[in-house]
Amino acid sequence: MGRGRIIIIIVLFSLIGASAWLLYGGEEQSGRGRFGRGAVTVGVEAIGLRTFSDIVEALGTANARESITLSSPVSEIVREVHFDDGQIVKRGDILVTLVSEEENAQLREAQANVLEARQQYIRTKELVDRGNASGATLDTQQRRVDEVQSRLEALQARMADRLIRAPFDGVLGLRQISAGSLISPTTEITTLDDIDSINLDFAVPERFVATLGVGQSVTATVEAYPGRMFEGTVKSIDSRIDPATRSVIVRAEVPNNDHAIKPGMLMEVEVVSRVWQGLSLPEEAVIPTGGENFVFVVENGTSVRKKVELGLRRPGYVEVLSGVNEGDRVVTEGTLRLGRQGIKVRVLGETDEQQPSASRGN
Repeated sequence: MGRGRIIIIIVLFSLIGASAWLLYGGEEQSGRGRFGRGAVTVGVEAIGLRTFSDIVEALGTANARESITLSSPVSEIVREVHFDDGQIVKRGDILVTLVSEEENAQLREAQANVLEARQQYIRTKELVDRGNASGATLDTQQRRVDEVQSRLEALQARMADRLIRAPFDGVLGLRQISAGSLISPTTEITTLDDIDSINLDFAVPERFVATLGVGQSVTATVEAYPGRMFEGTVKSIDSRIDPATRSVIVRAEVPNNDHAIKPGMLMEVEVVSRVWQGLSLPEEAVIPTGGENFVFVVENGTSVRKKVELGLRRPGYVEVLSGVNEGDRVVTEGTLRLGRQGIKVRVLGETDEQQPSASRGN
């Protein structure tokens, strides 16, 4: 073996020894000097209560609380259109006036007939009272009054058909007709939607039916408004399960005062079906091993490995059902260095006086 090769080997062994001392020796000396032989610095967090909830996720469709397509009850020519696209209207507002000259003439004639029949009835009654006419004649005149009155009411109803009104408060859609056009009962005039609140319908798998109930809270999001949450409550649950999809339709009512939600929008829905208080652990404290879960609890300056039973998981934390108690301090940082029971630990961020007596140097 050459002299140069021997020198290289010596240098390599020296470097390895120095690295080992820096990694283990320095840390051990630091631990001995302040916190006792072999103490490991760890981060901890106290176990506390947290609110948990079962959340059912689904996709739903927004529908107007009330929605119709307006049309005319008769075939007639449009005299005047009284609305614009997207206009907000109140119940009873006149939207369209149809031509009605013939009906107006018939109405005036019917009103005159009613007036004449009533006057004739009064004269006949006076004659009956004086004994100059029979009661049968008065009855005949009464039937005449009733007949012309019925005809007048029928004409008034026909006249009302010439005025197309809003049946409820809402927002109109696009106008599909113009003045002078001939429309019929099959002609679409416009749409009318009541969207001050939205009916949000969504399908939920039948296995969740037992957890659903009227009044439960609902949150929904829509792609058009990133980051915005729409809140509502469950209004009703369908009485039947769809045998094809094995799901039930749930309807929630969502306030929509600014009309941001439009009928037909696809919405992502979350229903809070159950809420409770439970012990929680940070996710990083859990050590899965062989199909079981463990945590390290700091007790009197040493780490104690405990088996835990976990429940519901949420981002960043998990429900713990058994194995630890409220107030226990579990290790969240440094768990990989606690390979066995009884390792002395120093809690990160605590002073010497705050450390448990078992973790201080002798």
